[in-house]
Amino acid sequence: MQVEIVMPKMGESIQEGKILRWMKKPGDKIEKDETILEISTDKVDSEIPSPTAGVLTKIIVQEQETVEVGTVIALIETDGEKTLRPSGAPSIAHETPPVSPTPQPSTERELLAGQLIEREGSRFYSPLVRSIAKRERISESELERIPGTGVSGRVTKHDIMEFLSGRSTAPVQQIKSGVQAIPLADLQRRYPSPRYEVRQMDNIQLRMAEHMVKSVQTSPHVGAMSECDITRIVEFRSAHAKRFEEREGFKLTYTPFVFLAVVKALKEFPLINSSIEGDKIILKKFINLGMAVAAPAGLIVPVIKECEEKNFLGMARAINDLAIRTRNKKLQPDEIQDGTFTITNYGVFGNIMGTPIINQPQVAILGVGAIKKRPVVVTDAHGGDSIAIRSMAILTITFDHRVIDGALGGQFLERVVENLQNFTLENLF
Repeated sequence: MQVEIVMPKMGESIQEGKILRWMKKPGDKIEKDETILEISTDKVDSEIPSPTAGVLTKIIVQEQETVEVGTVIALIETDGEKTLRPSGAPSIAHETPPVSPTPQPSTERELLAGQLIEREGSRFYSPLVRSIAKRERISESELERIPGTGVSGRVTKHDIMEFLSGRSTAPVQQIKSGVQAIPLADLQRRYPSPRYEVRQMDNIQLRMAEHMVKSVQTSPHVGAMSECDITRIVEFRSAHAKRFEEREGFKLTYTPFVFLAVVKALKEFPLINSSIEGDKIILKKFINLGMAVAAPAGLIVPVIKECEEKNFLGMARAINDLAIRTRNKKLQPDEIQDGTFTITNYGVFGNIMGTPIINQPQVAILGVGAIKKRPVVVTDAHGGDSIAIRSMAILTITFDHRVIDGALGGQFLERVVENLQNFTLENLF
């Protein structure tokens, strides 16, 4: 039986994907759930497993090509037995449907490969292409003149963006996105080898660049910083790290301590857990914490959902799971969406402080610096001062001054510090 492999729908907002590389070539035998290709969306890069065992007979869409969700990208020949998709995995295959008669050229809407496609005359247009055309006021006649590089000559997002780059409004669009597309050959002439090496940004780097520029253009960024004495947590971790790893199977880090301290503070200062739309403030009644992870492909921020419902062990397990799957390219695009507050730990690289950029559409982000032993002045219960060696870290917060003023931002940061310094086993487990 022949099975079609189609570009999977990796999230509700995902309309297309780019094939980064094929792990198999035509003629190769494939086991069920074996990784067969790596794709990139505008959210994240993902490795895609085969939904069935068989032999890869044909690759239809080549590496570095971008196609719409539902497009047939390869064919697998199975042994004829019906194959079921494992629970929770994205659906990327279906049996070859009977060939339908070719419709006469007319304006109509058709369902192709499980996706509604706009058809004008003899050409198909995906919802994504249609939405871009509508936003940019591209007429039907202009659409017809755009060369299509997709399957069967279909116009892709890349094609329509290339067309827009030739318009007089292109410089404005490039300034808005913050990333100007420059032909690689032009830069290679200006910066010749071997003294220079010119590299094209990959998909993740482009999305990150655009997102960061948008954030700075959207929010007036204001920052604050505080010192935090986390000696009690350091001592607790040292005493329980071995037993924790033996029981849970992964190392006890400082991250869950920070996350739960932030959750507790967000409950007290709900405005920090909000977003802005126009002149309205959207308060979130749930806490979804984004966790900045330095993955091989670049910075990715997976989101731990419903953190207000997690205890210490639940938080530690969720953090470990997301971190591993982020670095192994096993994330689903939905797992990096709907965050309400973000935490970034630049201390893992030895940096003592930083000034992070807000992760839109959130209104604040917390940064955690490296833990360093330092001599500090401590005051005893009787008001006496002495010098002691303590484990200290610098916490920073960047907040959107449209809705959070210095008093609120500073009070929230100090509450996080207090929650960490006053750590007790009872309020975390």
